[in-house]
Amino acid sequence: MRKIAICNQKGGVGKTATAVNLSAGLSLAEKRTLLVDFDPQANATSGVGVDYKNLEISIYDCLFEPELVTKAIIKTRWLYLSVLPSSPDLVGAEVELVSENERERKLKNVFDRIENDYDFAIIDCPPSLGLLTLNALASCDSVIVPVQCEYYALEGLEKLLKTLRTVKENLNPNLEIEGILLTMYDARLNLSKDVVEDIKKHFSNAVFETIIPRSVRIAEAPSFGKSVLHYNISCTGAQAYLHLTKEILNHA
Repeated sequence: MRKIAICNQKGGVGKTATAVNLSAGLSLAEKRTLLVDFDPQANATSGVGVDYKNLEISIYDCLFEPELVTKAIIKTRWLYLSVLPSSPDLVGAEVELVSENERERKLKNVFDRIENDYDFAIIDCPPSLGLLTLNALASCDSVIVPVQCEYYALEGLEKLLKTLRTVKENLNPNLEIEGILLTMYDARLNLSKDVVEDIKKHFSNAVFETIIPRSVRIAEAPSFGKSVLHYNISCTGAQAYLHLTKEILNHA
């Protein structure tokens, strides 16, 4: 199982949209895909049509009892796509895990139970660099960093890359950067073009070829409990995520 974390400590950069739509893309390529919602806001969970308010078991429970994971996973209505749902309970995990042994490896213990059940696990991280995100980074193979095409894009990126280096040195020597993904690109704005140039100049080899446009369809899709690929596959946003899926499959 190839585990990819979608990670940026800034909110509003298209992290959950990327987790949901990349998972959908991989499932359409007939890869057994698990969307792992590791954000207490549970937006990825509702984004594939699962009501987190009615869950009996969520990823929160699995952190403390990894054997619950097979019961917690929910098959979506789309073939090859399952979700390990989140719930607001997860907020408490940051505090509750502090006193636990091997606290950064709780998610890894969960994945160890299902290692052979899926081809891909896509992890939607919370918008912070706390203990939950550390768990995701300690358990994954690689990281996609979504970066919004806006003025402060580079700020925070250095801090995140420093965290990734620290995790690689101390917790997960196999951790790689899958790529930096430029999101919410608006071709009408010179600023968007400048940010793309700037980031490509700083991180040339690490930037995905795919650029995700600012898109009404991507924004609308979650309110229908669907990825944009299942909502309107012909729109530019869906096509961009299909292109990203191809890039990920070619990285394998």
